[in-house]
Amino acid sequence: MKKRAITIISYGQFETGFLSKIAKEITEIYQWPVTIEERYIELSTFYDPARRQYDANKLLREIDNSSSPDAVKTIGVFHVDIFIPIFTYIFGQAFLNGHTGIASLYRLKNELYGIEPDNNILLERFAKVIIHELGHAFGLKHCYTPSCVMLSSTYMEDIDQKEHKLCSKCRAELSLNLPG
Repeated sequence: MKKRAITIISYGQFETGFLSKIAKEITEIYQWPVTIEERYIELSTFYDPARRQYDANKLLREIDNSSSPDAVKTIGVFHVDIFIPIFTYIFGQAFLNGHTGIASLYRLKNELYGIEPDNNILLERFAKVIIHELGHAFGLKHCYTPSCVMLSSTYMEDIDQKEHKLCSKCRAELSLNLPG
């Protein structure tokens, strides 16, 4: 029998070891092992030509429909620019207290903002987004503690200013929500 784990599904190539480093942080926070898989979906199905972005709601539903029920939680990771109708862009999204989430690396890259690329900062930002979205999947709502990873992040600077860990209040709430 396969051991239950949080599953990261990569939709696109990521640098060797990049997702493994994030998986280690996820395990530290959520106390579940993490598996990493690669899959392919035809992304053009999710592309909105009027916005020149990818519909996060449709992507999230697709990941939810194709995720294994044996996984503790599943998060799909992408390189494309994602949106929901009420926002110009988002970094990620998850079903609150659900099974799945998604995260995108696209808006986290320094070079998008005219700054020198920095893979360490990129890794840190992406880890925070994935940990945040998994928090929602585990039932956590946005937090108001400035350093908590569950603080809402509208801009990249918001991500940079918070930690990659949960505050004590969110850790306590998480312990009530974790599956046995």
